[in-house]
Amino acid sequence: MARRAGAPEVSAGSMADIAFLLLIFFLVTTTIETDAGLDRMLPPMEPPTEEPPVIKQKNIFTVNINRNGQLLVEDEILPIDKLREKAMAFLDNGGAAQGSPDYCSYCKGKRIAESSDNPTKAIISLKNDRETKYSTYITVQNELVGAYNDLRNREAKRLFGKDYVAMEAEYLNPETDDSVKEELKEKVTRIQGLFPQKLSEAETSSE
Repeated sequence: MARRAGAPEVSAGSMADIAFLLLIFFLVTTTIETDAGLDRMLPPMEPPTEEPPVIKQKNIFTVNINRNGQLLVEDEILPIDKLREKAMAFLDNGGAAQGSPDYCSYCKGKRIAESSDNPTKAIISLKNDRETKYSTYITVQNELVGAYNDLRNREAKRLFGKDYVAMEAEYLNPETDDSVKEELKEKVTRIQGLFPQKLSEAETSSE
């Protein structure tokens, strides 16, 4: 009786090469998403050579976030969904008297003398607790930046008939023609000068 032939062996010598090629393929073709982060200008490393300017308390808009995510805005508890409106009222107040060097001719606020004199003088001070949730921190940041952008949009429409955010996006687009960029740079810079983003983050509280 003839013996049954054994099962043929499968050569696995090239499996390592195939796995290596697949690994290289996935490494080359896979896109790794990264967080954009927050756009903030850090102060220079060199010590200041000039005396810091005196800032009036009424030109500072204080926002505190506690560990529970509650907001204390100008010493009053405020829901997050009301923060943008409150910040815009402060930035657009224009409290300086007419004829004063700080008078704001384009401001449409209530011009309360006890609030900010001019958008160029107004500063938003943000302070959070060490245990504040990151999601709450980002939401507050978005609302404050949104307040600046809404006011800049208003002035951009008044002066140029376009949204500031759209102009800025086109200006920052690397595919935008250089001649168009030069024109947009002047407009974007002008709008930023009307409502400069002065968002200061105070030292984090550990309490």
